[in-house]
Amino acid sequence: MDIKNDMGIKKASDDKAEAYRNFPMVPRVVFGKGSFNQLGDILLPKRKHSDAPFIFLVDDVFEGELLQERIPLIFSDQIIFISADEEPKTTQVDALVKNIREGFSELPSGIVGIGGGTLLDLAKAVAIMLGNKGGAADYQGWDLVQKPAIYHVGIPTISGTGAEVSRTTVLLGPDKKLGINSDFTTFDQVILDPNLTQGVSKEQWFYTGMDCYIHCIESLEGTYLNAFSQSYGEKALELCKEVFLSELSSEDSRDKLMMASWHGGMSIAYSQVGAAHALSYGLGYVLGVKHGIGNCLVFKHLSEFYPKGVALFNEMLTKHAIELPKQVCSTLSETDFDIMISVAMGMHPLWENALGKNWRATITPEKLRSIYEKI
Repeated sequence: MDIKNDMGIKKASDDKAEAYRNFPMVPRVVFGKGSFNQLGDILLPKRKHSDAPFIFLVDDVFEGELLQERIPLIFSDQIIFISADEEPKTTQVDALVKNIREGFSELPSGIVGIGGGTLLDLAKAVAIMLGNKGGAADYQGWDLVQKPAIYHVGIPTISGTGAEVSRTTVLLGPDKKLGINSDFTTFDQVILDPNLTQGVSKEQWFYTGMDCYIHCIESLEGTYLNAFSQSYGEKALELCKEVFLSELSSEDSRDKLMMASWHGGMSIAYSQVGAAHALSYGLGYVLGVKHGIGNCLVFKHLSEFYPKGVALFNEMLTKHAIELPKQVCSTLSETDFDIMISVAMGMHPLWENALGKNWRATITPEKLRSIYEKI
């Protein structure tokens, strides 16, 4: 008999019952310093014609900067600058899709996301919704997307989120924070240029890098662990230790963290994240806390679940003199706590990966409340 977990992966009870999930991967990737310069050549054969533009969704920190001048615009291509100060929302995706549909006579040749996890997730979501009907909130969940996204390219300018390689795009919806998890979400092309990550603030570098580190810990300590996810997770963890605990040059650090992000994202492609991400989703939904720092705020209090991982995390905090915000939840109302706990409790696959099928015996609303109150 096959046992099917919440991810839709059937765990074969014997060698004859094979029903493993066929996950997508990014089909094309370029890595190297200055590889961003190849973007124009990469896009050219994907252009349908001069009236079907490429739409570039770009972090607004690059507006008026050199990177803007390097974007290979031709014909009716358009740059849309977007602030990454807040988590991406389903309403934001719907507004972008509406504007693109109304602004052009036909679908664009493709969407290019340039920025951190927020911009990459928005690019994936917009590409999906340009190929599907309805609103983005209709597709928050697992395998709800029925039609392919239009061609989309991801170019990270900060390393750690794994958004460049994952099959999900995490969005704040009207009643939950949850990804559009589908085989159509993955980018068609990724450009990994370590030079693009220069100039990132120390705090943002740390918080986003810790997202990658926590991916590794949750994957390697999870019940969904298998040889596929383990091979990527172990390499990503090794690279994170080099970046955050050894003395690397800034150039080597950029290279290694970019590859750690890639491997960390791959480590959860065939497994899942865990307790930190489930709790972080609650913080993000109620308080708008950005994903990387939310993971850090939560992970510090999860030594019960990840003792070695948290000890190493604290060592990294000390080495880089990072002070996490305090009393983040101190002014929350009872209603706020209830909503936050409900969002976190709803992350069933994440809790199953962290603790197994009987996770509800450990994870109760009272348990989650006690963790949130420490933050």
